[in-house]
Order: sequence, then C-alpha cells, then structure tokens
Amino acid sequence: MKPDENLSIFGGMMLGGAGGLGAGGLGTTGLGAPGHSTPAANAQPATKTARQARIKALLKATYVRSQSELAELLALDGVQVTQATLSRDLVELGAIRVRGEDGGLVYALRSEGGDPTPKAGVSQEVLDARLAKLCAELLVTAEASGNIVVLRTPPGAANFLALAIDHSVLPAILGTIAGDDTVMVITRDPLGGEAMANRFLELAAMQ
Repeated sequence: MKPDENLSIFGGMMLGGAGGLGAGGLGTTGLGAPGHSTPAANAQPATKTARQARIKALLKATYVRSQSELAELLALDGVQVTQATLSRDLVELGAIRVRGEDGGLVYALRSEGGDPTPKAGVSQEVLDARLAKLCAELLVTAEASGNIVVLRTPPGAANFLALAIDHSVLPAILGTIAGDDTVMVITRDPLGGEAMANRFLELAAMQ
C-alpha cells in the first residue's frame, strides 16, 4: 500500500487525512522546515479524482487567489495541469471566489453537509497557533529516531494532535499515524526526526 502525501491514520489504524502535510508546495513557515528537507516522490495517481482531491485540500488549507497560483501549487506537488483543465475542475468542484480575511478575493468551496456557506482556507497563523495550543495541552513526550518522531499523549488524545499536525501544512512532514495515546510522525528528511521532535517540544513550551 503506497501512502498518500497527506497520510494520517487515526484510532484503529483507519486511513484518512485532511491536508496537512502533503502540501510542500504551500511554502515554508516558521514551523515548517527544521533542518534540510529532501523532496519526496509524488505518490498521487495521475487521475482526475486524485487531482480534484488535491485541489480541494489546497483550497481548504490555504488562501488561493488565482488559477495560476493554484496551478503553481499543484506543480510543486508534481501535478501538471492546463489552464483549461483547471478551470473545469474548479467549476465541477463548485469553487467560487469570496473575500478572505485580508479583504482580497480567494477561492472557496461550499461546506460539506447542510451548511451551503462557502469556506475559504484558514490562515497559516491560525493553523500554527492551533497546533501550538494542542502541543501545550496534549504533548507528554517527543522522541526521535532517524526520520521518525514518536509523540506521547494522554489516553484518547493522539487523534486530535495528529489531525492538528496534518492541518498545519508542515512541509518537513511526510505523514502521521495515530493510535490511542501515540502519534508517529514521519519526516521527509531521512535524518529530520530529532529536529522535528525538538520543534514539537518548543511549540508545547510556547503556550
């Protein structure tokens, strides 16, 4: 089984994930890339379904102001698309342009479920603050070996922390696996585990 770039496995080892780590093309942030990160091979199949799923993840994770900007983000993920195809994808996904928090126009998708209100991406600052808050509340220990970081949490809390890591779009992270009280984080850099473990500990101390 080949992992998706945005892999997370929550309680009972169920595959899923909502966007956090597969977006190396979203740019680095203060939390994003301790040490040197080597680019990973694209693990997405070259299908319309996979492409549109990646577009949805990008629009939910960050502000995208134009089709050309979206095409650049997709290209950084190894997804090449023409302007005409991208336009059709946005129409099929029901994407529209709304005012973002900064007043500029950004693409947004209608919420799933009963709420028809379009939702634009959450700002990176909000995602970073949310992760720091959860690290302060839930992180018990952080240890590393090679490119693997093992985070310990109170019983039943690992899923919440893993989801926050996924949503925080950290380019240095390839994926997460969560059980009941343990989160395994895999970094793109083969030797990036120690730096990432220290980063989680720093986040926990910030609050």
